[in-house]
Amino acid sequence: MKSRVDGLLYVGPVTVFLFFVLFVPLAYVVYTSFWIAGGPSLSAYQRLLGSELFLRTLWSTFEISITASVASLLLGYPIAMHLAKQTPRKRAIYMVLVLVPFWTSILVKSYAFTILLGRDGLVNKLLSAAFHTQVQLPMLFNRFGVMVGMTNYLIPFIVFPVLASLLSIDKSLYRASEIMGAKPPRIFFRITLPLSLPGVAAATLSTTVMSMGFFVIPALLGGRKDAMMSNLVDFYTRETMDWNIASAIGVILLAIVTLAAMAADQFQRRDSKKRVMA
Repeated sequence: MKSRVDGLLYVGPVTVFLFFVLFVPLAYVVYTSFWIAGGPSLSAYQRLLGSELFLRTLWSTFEISITASVASLLLGYPIAMHLAKQTPRKRAIYMVLVLVPFWTSILVKSYAFTILLGRDGLVNKLLSAAFHTQVQLPMLFNRFGVMVGMTNYLIPFIVFPVLASLLSIDKSLYRASEIMGAKPPRIFFRITLPLSLPGVAAATLSTTVMSMGFFVIPALLGGRKDAMMSNLVDFYTRETMDWNIASAIGVILLAIVTLAAMAADQFQRRDSKKRVMA
């Protein structure tokens, strides 16, 4: 009984805080999406489903999120493999370097990328100097700029789950495969990659869910065709002042993210059950 009371004393204040800071605003957003002057209505959702702008933005949100997640995986997996081969001391130092992007505000980094990727930016100037001709590659205010900004932010979220899976692989499997004469490519595709798939799946799903709510990066580095759902919410709240539609978009985005998070959690539970049974 005493332990239960102590638990309530610890958890109670946090629960009350989350209720007023998180759940009350969410409930108000849901209420706003269904309520109009005449009473409850689904008109906001009906208008959205018939809006070409919303459907196009929803598609671009999925496209950008999945592409950014896959690009981050392609860049982060080799980093995780390199970290897994290091000694614990060196690995700790390299892991700090992986975390460096978190030390800078995403807004500051986005402005930094505008300087690096602009037509007269540092990257184009270096290319011009290397090829002895003027180079002005369009790397800003398009999909490429959005991918650069998002992968820079998402790579650490790929590295650590994949690294955890790689470190959990039994080293005797590598020694046995080498004794049997297996070459490094065969070892990777038959041992490393299959056994690291749980970390890969968890990292990919989590980064995809996370990137669906990005606002600053597509707003500063992307063009009109690269707008995401959060940018559309900003448009309806600041430009058209249609809070009913904006709330409906927020509810739809929340539902999509919640379903994706539930799928990721279910996948992790199935994987953990398989490991226990094994």
